[in-house]
Amino acid sequence: MKPGPITLRNLPSNLAKEIRKRASEKGMSANKAVISLLEESLGNGEGARKRLFHDLDDLFGRWGEAEAKAFEGQLARQRRIEPEVWE
Repeated sequence: MKPGPITLRNLPSNLAKEIRKRASEKGMSANKAVISLLEESLGNGEGARKRLFHDLDDLFGRWGEAEAKAFEGQLARQRRIEPEVWE
C-alpha cells in the first residue's frame, strides 16, 4: 500500500522557520527538509544519527579515558605477532 500524504496543522512558527532555514541551507524544498528531519530523528535515511544507549551503565559502569587507553594498550600487546614463536 502506497502511503498517502500527511498534512501538518498548527505547526509552531519557530519550527516552520527552522524547516525553511534548513531547506534553504541544503538547497531543497521544505517538504524534502521535513522528510530528511523525520528520517534522522527516527534513525532512518542517510543522515540518521547513531543512537546511544546508556540503560546498562548502572549495571556495568562506564570507562573513563584512562581506563579505555589502558584497555586498548592491553589489546595491542595481545595482538602483537611474535615471529620467533612461529618459526
